[in-house]
Amino acid sequence: MLQKLNTKHAGFTLVEIMIVVAIIALLASIAVPNFLRSRKRSQATQILEDLRVIDSAVDLYAIENNKASGNPAFADLQAYIKTGTRLYSSGNRDILGNSFGTFTVDSAPKVSGSTFAALSDVAPASFWSPYR
Repeated sequence: MLQKLNTKHAGFTLVEIMIVVAIIALLASIAVPNFLRSRKRSQATQILEDLRVIDSAVDLYAIENNKASGNPAFADLQAYIKTGTRLYSSGNRDILGNSFGTFTVDSAPKVSGSTFAALSDVAPASFWSPYR
């Protein structure tokens, strides 16, 4: 008796593997730019929130020290910022490493020009109001 040889081989062909790789590459090319944009947007939101906290700290400093004007140093404002936060230990630098600049009791802090330029593609000028 002749035995019939089993000629079926289990596995994927090269074409099937290439189609799967192409689909994964297509999905990655869609997802990566969106991820980078959302990261920059969250950095912009963090800097805006830091400016709000600094603005509140300047107001509290002015009230407690009976100041109607002046330029408090960042070290003076640290007493009004929650300890242990990134802003508290930042040394007057934002998340991108740029300086927040000087602060004035009677006006809101401003976002630095280099930070604004780095994040202006994800956050328009109206986003930064009144800190621009």
